[in-house]
Amino acid sequence: MAIIRREHEPDVEAVRALQAAAFAGDSDAEPVEVGLLDALRTCEGWIPELSLVAEHEGGVVGHNVCTRGFINEVACVGLGPIGIQPKLQNGGFGSALMHAMIGAADALGEPVIALLGSPDYYRRFGFVAATSIGIAPPEAAWGDFFQALPLSTWTSDMTGQFRYAAPFHELD
Repeated sequence: MAIIRREHEPDVEAVRALQAAAFAGDSDAEPVEVGLLDALRTCEGWIPELSLVAEHEGGVVGHNVCTRGFINEVACVGLGPIGIQPKLQNGGFGSALMHAMIGAADALGEPVIALLGSPDYYRRFGFVAATSIGIAPPEAAWGDFFQALPLSTWTSDMTGQFRYAAPFHELD
């Protein structure tokens, strides 16, 4: 199995290559997630303690990151991107990264993790439709794909519109 640990400076290129492979489509163009990750690293929303890698057999095989987000003026975190080496997807590395990230964010006192993703996948980690706990997505069309996980410091009055770190708003 993998060791889940905080990302270190020597991991940056391996993480970048991993995200490119994880999100590669039919196009030869660099996936948007790679540019997003580059921009997140240099923005004020970057939280180094919440950039985690999965290391397996001496190499980085997975990565996920949470950056500063807000529900109105309440600081919380937004998760993404999360990527796993394609040949190792469905091998438990993504689940291990998710469990580690949830624990790390909770230990840091973050009240909520928000994300855009498959309800069928993220439900297993306790995520719910964000609107069900009073958190509106940045884009109304996201519907139930915009999800939230309340953590230990969350209170029911933490409601309103979620806002990701600035680079998310600059995506094409």
